[in-house]
Amino acid sequence: MDLATARHTLGDFDDALRSLRDSVLMMASLTERIISAAAEGLFSRNFEACERVIADDSEIDSLEKSVDEAGVAILVRFQPLANDLREVVAAMKVSGNLERVADQAVSIARRARRLNESSALPETAGLREMFDQCTGIFRDGIRSFADRDEVLARALKERDRQLDALQHRVIDGLTARMAADTPRIRDYLDLVLVARNIERIGDHATNIAEDAVFAASAEDIRHTAPPAA
Repeated sequence: MDLATARHTLGDFDDALRSLRDSVLMMASLTERIISAAAEGLFSRNFEACERVIADDSEIDSLEKSVDEAGVAILVRFQPLANDLREVVAAMKVSGNLERVADQAVSIARRARRLNESSALPETAGLREMFDQCTGIFRDGIRSFADRDEVLARALKERDRQLDALQHRVIDGLTARMAADTPRIRDYLDLVLVARNIERIGDHATNIAEDAVFAASAEDIRHTAPPAA
């Protein structure tokens, strides 16, 4: 391959990789919007927000397919090695996690829509802290990928552990309320499942941070404990 051809190929690869990352970040922006709408549907008892979440999920699904197709095309055409290969693989994995986050948001919206058909439960507000924590983890997970910020990415494991602990406390409280208010067991169960959905968003956001570390340094930090305080 002559120098001109090599430069042309390198430029084409850079353009393709940039386009792939841009698609993932656009998908992340839409996913964050869906998370916010799910929160509005739950805490503001907004039926329209619930419907927006469910309607927008199909766009997330389409974007995931597009990212996968573009990623495979890059792998076949350019056969990247080392850090370039990791960039492509990480982008495709992030896309998959974003799609799963959107699925969790849809589950929240559907449960919120059902909860909104009954009188408000005061315990719903108790999930606000969980939602705020998982949203923060999600945003920082995306930022760690977008900015290639390995330090930020590594910090999210501990924050996800804290979200897990908060989920257990919330569910314990809701379970106690079920026993005390048996006519509304179904509503309390919906809140328990929403708490689990929120925790799963945190898990997927942490997965995104793990992919950011892998892309940056080839280190696999899955299934490892967070650093000691």
